[in-house]
Amino acid sequence: MTVPTLTLNNGVQIPQFGYGTWQVPPESAQDRVAEALDVGYRHIDTAQMYGNEQGVGAAIAASGLARDEVFVTTKLNNNRHDPAVVAGSVDESLEKLGLDRVDLLLIHWPLPMIDIDFVDTWRALEEVYAAGKARAIGVSNFQPSHLRRVVQEGTVVPAVNQVEIHPYFTQDELRAVNSELGIATEAWSPLAQGEVFSDSALEAIARSTGRTVSQVVLRWHVQRGDIVFPKASSVERLKENFDLFDFELSAADMGAISALDAGRRIGPDPDTMSWVPEG
Repeated sequence: MTVPTLTLNNGVQIPQFGYGTWQVPPESAQDRVAEALDVGYRHIDTAQMYGNEQGVGAAIAASGLARDEVFVTTKLNNNRHDPAVVAGSVDESLEKLGLDRVDLLLIHWPLPMIDIDFVDTWRALEEVYAAGKARAIGVSNFQPSHLRRVVQEGTVVPAVNQVEIHPYFTQDELRAVNSELGIATEAWSPLAQGEVFSDSALEAIARSTGRTVSQVVLRWHVQRGDIVFPKASSVERLKENFDLFDFELSAADMGAISALDAGRRIGPDPDTMSWVPEG
């Protein structure tokens, strides 16, 4: 299977489909990422918050793949927003990953409720980018108001905004703002943390297309133009999720999936999220 790539606003090419490592325990991260790379995944999404960067890096190092064959994303932890610690925190991530730069570096949450302004944190990321330690920088869980401030007050437009998107929370308004500003949309929790598997409307589309519910929903994401990286707990599911690029959903099926939108978040609200880990 050939995974399509998208061009970010600075010209960097990003695979549209990858493997997400959220909730992958540190002790099993190397094995899980190695399995994903063996299946054919070439985009790995991790974060400081996940605690598994070292396993991700070990799997990449052991894979035998050239560095430019694997797109690696990591994210700044919520307790690293102080501009004075951003550069050092990124260096720690690079050491754990065994890399001299990441392909994409994101602010994980805007944290508008804390004392540190996310625009100041963004400016520190701009310095990391200028130093060549990230090929692209972006944000995660940013709302339209957050994005507009970063674009107006910063000097680099975020390449990506990674946000919660699934059939029950399609985020059409936010996706439109991303597009207006030249920011690519990435979808986390693309399968609504498994809720899609018991949806009768999605089951009907899966039967009619001869595909699984997971494949139908992930194909919906891809055809919408979003970057998506589901996690998987087995090699069989890794293969199932990856088998997306030899079929298309009809306009009617796309519309039926989008019509499931209920404006319902599964994760935290970025406007009120204020959790910062200790240490």
